[in-house]
Amino acid sequence: MTDLDLLLGKAKEFHGDMCAGIVLGTRMTIAGMRELGMNPQEKNRDLIVYVEIDRCIADAIQAITGCSLGHRTLKYKPYGKFAATYVDLKNGTAVRVAVVEKKRTEKTGKDAMQDAVRILLETPESELLRIRRVNLVIPNGDMPGMPKHRARCSRCNEMIVDSKEIAHEGNVLCGNCAGVPYYTDLA
Repeated sequence: MTDLDLLLGKAKEFHGDMCAGIVLGTRMTIAGMRELGMNPQEKNRDLIVYVEIDRCIADAIQAITGCSLGHRTLKYKPYGKFAATYVDLKNGTAVRVAVVEKKRTEKTGKDAMQDAVRILLETPESELLRIRRVNLVIPNGDMPGMPKHRARCSRCNEMIVDSKEIAHEGNVLCGNCAGVPYYTDLA
């Protein structure tokens, strides 16, 4: 069994099934970690991954790298792109891996997914992924570990950690109170 087979199995088990996104996320992670000189079969404590989409790819990346939101090593950037940036905290190097796949299946339904998986497994990496070294400055508030900064919203009085507060007209506000809500109160 190859490394690809083992890692695909790990990602499939975490996600629940095999789909095109699991294949892409697995191949992206293998490439990204290889470029950083990291082994995807080992725990890499110095790895942070910024993933740019909240789809199946993210599950494959999390399953293989062990990075997670709770450990503050998986970061989500809502760009809607099939891409991720892998960062080695030890030496500060970063590599962004993006999907450039052009082959599409003409089938629909279950056959389409099986066909897409096959195509993505057979496509050479050079035709599937764009790999670039990039510069990335990780804000202090994004670093793993205990919160380095705390503030309290002057409007709702809730705690804000990791430098996520917004200064507005001399007040410290959370994102919701500053007018960037993802929810609204019913009462």
